[in-house]
Amino acid sequence: MQDLIIKNATIIDGLGGPQRHGDVSVKDGRISGVGEVAGPASRVVDAGGRVLAPGIIDLHTHYDAQLTWDAKASPSPALGVTTVVIGNCGFGIAPCPPPMRTLMAQNLSVVEGMSLDALLSGVQWDFESFGEYLAFLRSRKTVPNVAAFVGHTPVRTAVMGAEGSERAATDAEVAKMRVHVRDAMDAGAIGFASSVGTNHIGYGGKPMPSRLASEAELDSLVDVLSDVGRGVFHLGAGEGERLGVDALEKIAKRIGRPVVFSPVFYNPAFPERAGQRLAACEAAQARGAELYGQVSCQPLSHDFTLDNAYLMFSLDAWKPLQTADRDTIARTLRDPAFRERYREGFRNPKKGLIFYGNWRMVDVAACAKPQNLALEGRSIADIAAEQGADPVDVFFDLALGEDLATVFNAKVMNSDEAAVGALIRSTAGVIAQSDAGAHLEFFCDAGFALYMFGRWVRELKAMELTEAVHRVTGLPAKLYRIPDRGRIAPGAFADMILLDPEKVGVSKTKRVKDMPASASRLVREPVGLGGVWVNGVEVFDGRDYVGAQSGPGRVLDKFGV
Repeated sequence: MQDLIIKNATIIDGLGGPQRHGDVSVKDGRISGVGEVAGPASRVVDAGGRVLAPGIIDLHTHYDAQLTWDAKASPSPALGVTTVVIGNCGFGIAPCPPPMRTLMAQNLSVVEGMSLDALLSGVQWDFESFGEYLAFLRSRKTVPNVAAFVGHTPVRTAVMGAEGSERAATDAEVAKMRVHVRDAMDAGAIGFASSVGTNHIGYGGKPMPSRLASEAELDSLVDVLSDVGRGVFHLGAGEGERLGVDALEKIAKRIGRPVVFSPVFYNPAFPERAGQRLAACEAAQARGAELYGQVSCQPLSHDFTLDNAYLMFSLDAWKPLQTADRDTIARTLRDPAFRERYREGFRNPKKGLIFYGNWRMVDVAACAKPQNLALEGRSIADIAAEQGADPVDVFFDLALGEDLATVFNAKVMNSDEAAVGALIRSTAGVIAQSDAGAHLEFFCDAGFALYMFGRWVRELKAMELTEAVHRVTGLPAKLYRIPDRGRIAPGAFADMILLDPEKVGVSKTKRVKDMPASASRLVREPVGLGGVWVNGVEVFDGRDYVGAQSGPGRVLDKFGV
């Protein structure tokens, strides 16, 4: 007796093979047959010729905190994601001694663009070590499968406390950090992650702790992967920052492990850089280094108000306003001297910024006052030209006139589809960078794969569906050494999605108020998705989640070498 048979499906195996028509059977959470399968079964689903593909593997999420109060990792499973990798950029919540919990939450609230009240009231701190955190997630019975990086920032915070964002570590402190990383790897971490990104700023405008690490400290911690002979090193680093492709190639060769860096976006301020970085990766791969860049397949845009402007946090002029109250922000924005400092930051921009002052890419998304509604959907550059005014003055004056309630939308990265198309087709790129679970106030890119199937495959015809599926299932599973997932084949775990290729996509964002402390977030809904199975159990039926709040997902803690 099979547990499940999905019949009459167009099967895409996730390995890049051709489509085939047939059935898939499932027994005890694994695929037991593909093609012509024998029944009977406890449940039979007629696919009606729709595509049955492996579940999506999202390599770049930040669900570390959310999973402690939301076992679904919403909205990812409803968008076809069956495995999430957390702890990216070295940010997480374990290890975390109890005295460091507030500090950890404060830093996450800024760098991941989340409500501090939601974190302080929502995170369930039933753990201290990394191994205890994985055990806690197992007890939560998550809906998707979860793999976790051990993060440089929590490790540094656990050893150094608040001084982790202020100074270099001593040799003794680095030795203690190595113990934490080794313990986490022994407990089942998928690897070690860190960040040197200048836009990774923590509470009070201080750098996230990993940014204060010396090269010797980082090398010592990364070398743990070589010692144990497994694991992936992930680095968050902006374009042009320290630890560029050449340095990462040396690390990959030294430790003999995959090295993946992020993000790789098309930036209109520096249009050639992303392609150059991937070309350098391709050359490094030819020399034997397993080096990849995480590429986004969709435009990156931020919704924001000027009393919560994460987009501006990497600007030197904005640092005093990162944790300022509304009155202080308003008073500062009125100051002509501040406005001039703000403009100067764009005349001589430093590397690693998110926003470089391109006002054509900043639109008025929503106005608070009726007399301004005609401005909605128009760019700041267009409004400024019409008024014969400076864009900075228009930007600040509009927000001040609406008590900082104006919602702006900035299309900051990946705005040129021709350029993005070249990036996502590169053999040195792995498609990821959803940031799901973070920046909830500003955007929701958790549906990146459905967007790719709809936009890049169906509408632009820039990629075959078999290749697109491979790029978000079989390829990430192979690169991250996740065994028996990302493919439809006998013996593989039955993580699967059923989709209509003529309809598949994602909805526009909508704001919901379902976070702890009544905080809001942006979410998306699937289009053309008929069902999602994790380890053979249906968790989403195309309309809603199936079953209880918990689910069949597993904490993945064993990986290939």
